[in-house]
Amino acid sequence: MSEKFLKNTYDLNTPQETQAHYQKWAASYEDEVAEHGYATPGRVAEALWSKLPQPDTPILDYGCGTGLSGVALHKVGYRAIDGVDPTPEMLKGAAAKGVYRNLAAIDITDPNPLETVAYKAIAAIGVIGAGAAPPQTFDMLMKVLPKGGLLAFSFNDHTLDDPGYTGRLNEWLDMGAARLLFREHGPHLPGLDLKSDVYIVEKT
Repeated sequence: MSEKFLKNTYDLNTPQETQAHYQKWAASYEDEVAEHGYATPGRVAEALWSKLPQPDTPILDYGCGTGLSGVALHKVGYRAIDGVDPTPEMLKGAAAKGVYRNLAAIDITDPNPLETVAYKAIAAIGVIGAGAAPPQTFDMLMKVLPKGGLLAFSFNDHTLDDPGYTGRLNEWLDMGAARLLFREHGPHLPGLDLKSDVYIVEKT
């Protein structure tokens, strides 16, 4: 039986720990999350398409991992998907999916790994949260979006329990710097009885 990694994901504390964990997990990642019915990528992709049904609009899949998010985005209709991720082994899996226009590595220790990007939408599916990207990642992604750009993302139950994450979102909304277009609580990993909130936020 292959080694299980999911159970340790929510205890990672540093970028270096996170990258090493996902590098080791890459080979078995998809099988393990599939065992539990990983539902969030499809839910985020469908929510984004409901607000931006434009097949040729370039989409940035931030933290694309092995490409499950890109497959979900492609399935709903997007055809210009670029992916970035800090883990080389995960990117190999993403490349094999055949749904990405471009793929690139980013430095997990860089607080600003993206320049201002010409994307109408950024997807961060299962990326910002406990055991993955820290709360300030939300700020970084919002800042690089153009005015009117959309951020499609998810917070799982572990992340919703941490006010550091929801607090960042609420700051943007309360300041009027962003507008909430979509929010839905639903299945994340049903096999573990974990759920997630899916969001679409527009930069104002």
